[in-house]
Amino acid sequence: MPRGRYSLHDPHDHTPLGEEHFQCAPGPSGWRYVSRITTPSGADAGSVDLTLDDRGRPLRLELRAASWQVRGAALNGVTWVRTDPTGEHAQEGNAAAHAFTGASPAFLVATARLLRPAPGSPATRVRLVAFTPPVLAPRTLDQSWAMLGSESHATDSGPLIVENYQVNDLETGDQHQVHLAGDVVLAAPGIELEDLESPPSAFT
Repeated sequence: MPRGRYSLHDPHDHTPLGEEHFQCAPGPSGWRYVSRITTPSGADAGSVDLTLDDRGRPLRLELRAASWQVRGAALNGVTWVRTDPTGEHAQEGNAAAHAFTGASPAFLVATARLLRPAPGSPATRVRLVAFTPPVLAPRTLDQSWAMLGSESHATDSGPLIVENYQVNDLETGDQHQVHLAGDVVLAAPGIELEDLESPPSAFT
């Protein structure tokens, strides 16, 4: 069960945004990721609880940020309920999308798991609903993912396979790369792996 810490920063000017303390593991249903997010000063900034089925679809999502909450799942596309800080109003939403995304590294692992692109294959298009802090307002976006290749690195606990993905935002044309080792993000825009207490889990 990988357990560790990511540092989060603005991908443009590198302003520190905080840290995400996480643990994740494959399970009977597929994969689960839970985390606690803190500000640069160490104050609580939210949490993530994401469970995928064995095909990479979101069985359950719970997000919290600045007292806003979102609960969602794959249902008729994707469906969610967003609750305001007072708890008095809840807004339901639905979109013809494949999955969710957001600021957490969990969503990069989840999207790669959902698409499973093969090296050298054409880029795969995916429609996602994004929830970003601090208010978790939903936004539908289209991306394409392609696997550029993988490399094996020797470690004390055995070979570590690192997969490199090219991700394109089909609305803005923005391109970036994501490096994954099993269910852990090694590097991506705005994300750095700072600490890992045990090796990543390998998806079968």
